[in-house]
Amino acid sequence: MALWTDSPATELLVEDGGVVGALVSRDGRPVRVTAARGVVLAAGGFPQDLDRRKALFPHAQHFSPAPPGNTGDGLRLGEAAGAAVETGYPHAAAWVPVSLVPWPDGTTGTFPHFIDRAKPGVIAVTARGVRFVNEGNSYHDFIQAMVKACEGLGENAAWLICDHPTIRRYGLGFVKPFPLPLTPHLNSGYLKRGRSLAELAAATGVDAAALERTVAEFNGPARRGEDPAFAKGSTAYNRSLGDPTVTPNPCVAPLERGPYYAVKLVIGDLGTFAGVKTDANAQVLNGDGAPIPGLYAAGNDNASIMGGNYPGGGITLGPAMAFGWVAARHMAGVAD
Repeated sequence: MALWTDSPATELLVEDGGVVGALVSRDGRPVRVTAARGVVLAAGGFPQDLDRRKALFPHAQHFSPAPPGNTGDGLRLGEAAGAAVETGYPHAAAWVPVSLVPWPDGTTGTFPHFIDRAKPGVIAVTARGVRFVNEGNSYHDFIQAMVKACEGLGENAAWLICDHPTIRRYGLGFVKPFPLPLTPHLNSGYLKRGRSLAELAAATGVDAAALERTVAEFNGPARRGEDPAFAKGSTAYNRSLGDPTVTPNPCVAPLERGPYYAVKLVIGDLGTFAGVKTDANAQVLNGDGAPIPGLYAAGNDNASIMGGNYPGGGITLGPAMAFGWVAARHMAGVAD
């Protein structure tokens, strides 16, 4: 069995209302590929399709760690064959906070923040200088809270802030812990530093008085391992990402030994939820809700069965495996 790389599908072949194959570009020429059983759309959703993102995302600013070629080919192919795309989900993607990493060649990478937010001694603030969320919560929930907190600011962004002992012990975002140096990240502008909170506020554009007040209000209870404002460390999910050697709360410690550091967070995604509508057999549905013969979808090309919600990690991966299996069995005519 040959595996073709760099061979994009450019068109689905439709005969008598059903999909019978695809037109594939291989070595610069079109190749007609017929399918005995069916065609599965599994091109990974549309995280880099700018037009569809503008239409379905509630925010204009967005940075995805997905490959640049992940531009929604599956959805476009399906629509051209009559497929209906789900556009009514409350969230069209799985949100994640990312930071933008400057590379030496002038390009920029994206770093997803999964773990560092939950560490003791780390808080997140908006440009107003105030906290807005339990930092250890799900990345999907974190972004929803950030967008709400940034209303009226002109930019959906936040700053992760910590003190010197914290960054040397855990790192922060793309910055690694001791003994790796901080200087390259300070020089690139990725990491901001201030000898005092006021100096850090000046470096980040955060309201200085509010930031000093926020840290002072956080530090008092934090010395006892408490966070009365947002209950950081109160759930098993939070604690699993904290530091078990820090007691009584593995997610909470004060910020009190300068210099202080900050990394800017913006909106990213871990995959899209909106996709072509399918039935229980993973068959793609048309605008009337009827299956299109010979056309299936799996993965992020398939509208998420979670309805645009994020109940747990890997929620785009489990359905991808399950409905790939379902589609294959249905095409093969295997009965349960």
